[in-house]
Amino acid sequence: MRQWTVDAFASGPFKGNPACVVEPLDAWPETGWMQALAAENNQAETAFLLKTPEAGRFGLRWFTPKLEVPLCGHATLASAHVLLREIDPSLGELGFDTRSGRLTARPAGERLEMDFPADPPRRIEIPEGLGDALGVAPAEAWAGAYLVAILESEAAVRALTPDLAAVEKIGAEASGGRGNLAVAAPAAPGGDVDVVSRFFAPGSGIAEDPATGSAHCILAPLFAAKLGRPTLRFHQAYPGRGGDIEAEAKGERVLLRGQAVTVIESRLRL
Repeated sequence: MRQWTVDAFASGPFKGNPACVVEPLDAWPETGWMQALAAENNQAETAFLLKTPEAGRFGLRWFTPKLEVPLCGHATLASAHVLLREIDPSLGELGFDTRSGRLTARPAGERLEMDFPADPPRRIEIPEGLGDALGVAPAEAWAGAYLVAILESEAAVRALTPDLAAVEKIGAEASGGRGNLAVAAPAAPGGDVDVVSRFFAPGSGIAEDPATGSAHCILAPLFAAKLGRPTLRFHQAYPGRGGDIEAEAKGERVLLRGQAVTVIESRLRL
């Protein structure tokens, strides 16, 4: 059984967010086995693909080292990259059957483009204690599948060293979800991106995620409205790596575009 480690939303190797992708299987393994392999891999997500009778259509499930998640952007990008770049370039457009419905991915020049459900957030009162947890007072708070904090500047986003235990508690209470937090601000003038973000996911067993497609299903419609245009360039400023995501808000959907790089091909002796 083959497995690939792919850096997704990456401008080159050792950038973006690594995901492990297991080659397409004939049947789903036991959930406990998939969770154990994800813990062994110890990446933000391990993706499992299921063959179907239809060419280019696959089942897809994602596991963090701690739990199965309903949606994962970077591991979907990594899965599409493996299918189109490592296994069968003739597949063209891909369809994935997931817990979040049908997702698609297709080549877009050097990048891949994914079609995901939008998650437009609602504005909420800034939760009590959020400023203390972040070490800086947020300007706004929003809630979708995750809590979102808007800061005044890119520099403030990059400088964050939050209290993750407090983030998990506040994020869960505010969003009704697992206790994860996206933080974002408009990019400083003169750069080549529009918005700078970070994503802290202690509720999913991840201190900080390097590049998070699902978070940008929330941030894309939010900042499209704020900045007055549907297509935006995001940089997720994970220290030492960083991920680059172009997002286009299209009503109930979000198109996410990015590059991916295979860094490891391995064989599981299982």
